[in-house]
Amino acid sequence: MARLLVVEDEGAIQLALSGLFRREGHEVEVACDGAEAIERLRAEAFDLVLTDLALGRGPSGLDVLEASREIRPEAPVVMITAHGSEKLAVAAMKAGAEDYVPKPFDNDELRLVVARALERTRLAREHRLLLERIGRDIGFERLIGSGEAMRRVFETIEKVAETDLTVLVRGESGTGKELVAQALHHRSPRRERPFVAVNCAAISRELVESELFGHEKGAFTGADARRVGRFEAAAGGTIFLDEIGDMALETQAKVLRVLQERSFERVGGTKPLEVDVRVVAATHRDLEACVRQGRFREDLYYRLRVVEISLPALRERPEDIPLLAERLLEQLAARLDRPRRRLSQAALTRLARHTWPGNVRELRNALEQAAVLAPGETIDEADLQLLVGAPSPRATREGHATASFAEARRRANEAFEREFLLRALRAHGGNISRAAEAIGMVRQSLQQKIRELGLRAEDWGVERKGDQA
Repeated sequence: MARLLVVEDEGAIQLALSGLFRREGHEVEVACDGAEAIERLRAEAFDLVLTDLALGRGPSGLDVLEASREIRPEAPVVMITAHGSEKLAVAAMKAGAEDYVPKPFDNDELRLVVARALERTRLAREHRLLLERIGRDIGFERLIGSGEAMRRVFETIEKVAETDLTVLVRGESGTGKELVAQALHHRSPRRERPFVAVNCAAISRELVESELFGHEKGAFTGADARRVGRFEAAAGGTIFLDEIGDMALETQAKVLRVLQERSFERVGGTKPLEVDVRVVAATHRDLEACVRQGRFREDLYYRLRVVEISLPALRERPEDIPLLAERLLEQLAARLDRPRRRLSQAALTRLARHTWPGNVRELRNALEQAAVLAPGETIDEADLQLLVGAPSPRATREGHATASFAEARRRANEAFEREFLLRALRAHGGNISRAAEAIGMVRQSLQQKIRELGLRAEDWGVERKGDQA
């Protein structure tokens, strides 16, 4: 049984519709016009809204649709249209209506349309609950997706989590590579042992070996006591080597030894220490290109890439954005102890069209900002402040018309990176640390990228007085 809201201004049709669906076993409430329907939607929960497109006075069926999408986005809306209003029906479908039935309608056809709409809603709800259960089971709730690419990620996690195979997670910054590593750990027999994450790009070359393998007292200036490294701390559990593509070659050799021999030595030490640890590595870099350029060891590459999990960029799975946004807003409301904000249809459309260079991390930042600053209960399109960093089509055409494909791609990527980073730096007053955090990069990686692109402080409107924080 479902709870239906029937919106119809003609008494005879109103009685016919309410009787038809009550005989089907549903609970039916009736609204005689659009204004009453919107009031009922604000006050009560419904599983489906069935509304005439043309209502005699006040708000129209399209207005009811828009209100329902904002107030009860989980409830599908089925439209009833008069003869000759097919264009309006198409407009309603584009605005988010589930389906429409033309007058004079056939009872069997209408029952079938409503049944299908309710079934799709039920399946979507069950899928969401399943994802929540999987999320709880694997130790986090932020790995969300229903598209084919994310289903492959879930399936691979399920298959390899119980093994000790080394896994390489690939994906752009902000796609959730550490979340995958946590999922692998929490579904493995090692779940009761430590999970230790190391960002290889955030540790200086001078300290990375001490961080990973520890050091003996007196190994170098400042080594006043023995220190346990990350591999030792992760004994029996999982170590996650994030951004391993940024690791120095000499350190790569020592990581390779750990993978091959399951032993290492502390810096300044001579005694080999055995370690039982599972290694999950991640990178946003093209490791194959790094191998060809001599910046990454080929033998380590094959040791790490026993199983590979590729995370899709957010722009490649726009169908997941509404569910992601809903979950992120729920988490934000719980953290701030505030009522959960909802997104208008226009805001959802804007989110779906954005390119998301910062991926899920950028989506979370945008929603947090909008949820705090939006004046009303609903987040509208105007409340979203999204960075736009793609080069203009005209510049792309003029700059790449005579270039090879590889060169054109390189130029386009460089133009995008320059514009995107400049916008981020300007938005944060030249503060490199804050800009890096906002776009999902570590400070050292952003500094390196600034040097590679030849950017200067004056380019983003800041007079350089030493290095910006």
